[in-house]
Amino acid sequence: MTLHFTKMNGAGNDFVMLDNRDGRIVLSREQIARLCDRHRGIGADGLLAVEPAQAGGDFRMRYYNADGGEAEMCGNGARCFGAYVRRLLGGEVERIQFETQAGMIAAEFIGDRVRINMSEPVDFREARTLHVGADELSVTSMNTGVPHAVVFVEDADAVDVRAWGSGLRYHEDFAPKGTNANFAEVLNCQSIRIRTYERGVEDETLACGTGMVASALIHHERTGAPSPISVKVQGGDVCEVGFEEIEPHHYRAVTLLGPADFAFEGTVEI
Repeated sequence: MTLHFTKMNGAGNDFVMLDNRDGRIVLSREQIARLCDRHRGIGADGLLAVEPAQAGGDFRMRYYNADGGEAEMCGNGARCFGAYVRRLLGGEVERIQFETQAGMIAAEFIGDRVRINMSEPVDFREARTLHVGADELSVTSMNTGVPHAVVFVEDADAVDVRAWGSGLRYHEDFAPKGTNANFAEVLNCQSIRIRTYERGVEDETLACGTGMVASALIHHERTGAPSPISVKVQGGDVCEVGFEEIEPHHYRAVTLLGPADFAFEGTVEI
């Protein structure tokens, strides 16, 4: 089978994009993992497919991690999805609403950047000490579409993201599904820097949208920093997280603003 694909990235988090509005593309977990393989495939952190809406949206977003497993949500992927759909429609629309497993998402186009509304965060858990190998980490967590653990550190460059990230990802505190892990450094009151270990990719990625949101909101929890909060990711881009706190640990109007860049198009045999 020959597939036509588009390659995109959101702040360095990269994706294979497929137009499946006619429903003809049916891929196995193994085929998706092969497409995302950086040595034997196209190479990506995940795959996104545009499908017909089922619950009142304009379209449905399907997101798969690099291991081929389907996930509920991806913030950087959602921005790319919005930009990709806009291009499919001829580039005239200013707002697109689409369905995800984490709820309805809207994408708004602001120059060459995309702002998406995020689902309301749930499952906030206060900081607690977890043992990861020989280390004790102070971990705060919340679900911003997918689960995230956040650890604040003095120097993000000094973190062994693979070791600590995999330790948290599989920690019994997050069983059975595991978690994504973020390591955040405060740059100033309104700005943080993060590095992220992504579940399903099983390695550090250059950016993670839902991780940016979780880290920014937990920074607010720790310091009272007002909205919006700037988040610098490992790929070098800076995104912006907006929010309203309606009561302690509960948020609405959560948004993520950042780039969604087209890299190239092509065909691949699968």
